[in-house]
Amino acid sequence: MGLVRNLSLDLIQKHIEEFTSDFEQNKKVIEKYISFNSKSLRNMIAGYITGYINKNAEVPDSEEKEKQAEE
Repeated sequence: MGLVRNLSLDLIQKHIEEFTSDFEQNKKVIEKYISFNSKSLRNMIAGYITGYINKNAEVPDSEEKEKQAEE
């Protein structure tokens, strides 16, 4: 798992603006920068990046949620 994590974090540092919370989109972005013979390795990296993006996405605080609910 160290290889997956290291490659994922390296790609995130270099190309953070291209990654989204969509797994399929992340697979396509990864293919632009790294050529794999292994689909499973590509998918593990895409999954790690997707989870990382979802985990670190900004969560609106309670005041913003209340304002959106009122509108």
